[in-house]
Amino acid sequence: MRFLWPLLLLFSLGLSAQVRLEVETLGVNTSEGFICVALYTEEEGFLKFDRVYRSERAPARQGVTRVVIDDLPSGEYALAVFHDKNSDEVLNTNWLGIPKEPLGFSRARMKAFGPPGFRECAVLLDTDTTIRIPLE
Repeated sequence: MRFLWPLLLLFSLGLSAQVRLEVETLGVNTSEGFICVALYTEEEGFLKFDRVYRSERAPARQGVTRVVIDDLPSGEYALAVFHDKNSDEVLNTNWLGIPKEPLGFSRARMKAFGPPGFRECAVLLDTDTTIRIPLE
């Protein structure tokens, strides 16, 4: 039993590991505004602004903009990124709900009739990771 405690301690420390996520947003067509990254942990709340687990933003840079999120617990996340060109902190849409600002997702692209689902976008983060997301 004495040998089991160190193993349990190491296992519990591994569960709470913190990772660094770097999101490289590709295809940024102007340096106006911000690139906003939203992380989601639940399928039910995916793409709902009030259900974002964590978010970060960085000033837009034409070409590639990097957004870094430190001290993120290991786990499964789905990412949504958008170019907030007018800096109003909202993804602007037209009257049909179609985005007017460029956006992108981890591991998936927009579909003909809407955004991808959580499972299509989900990535497991258990080490420091860089994810490249093209804007559409």
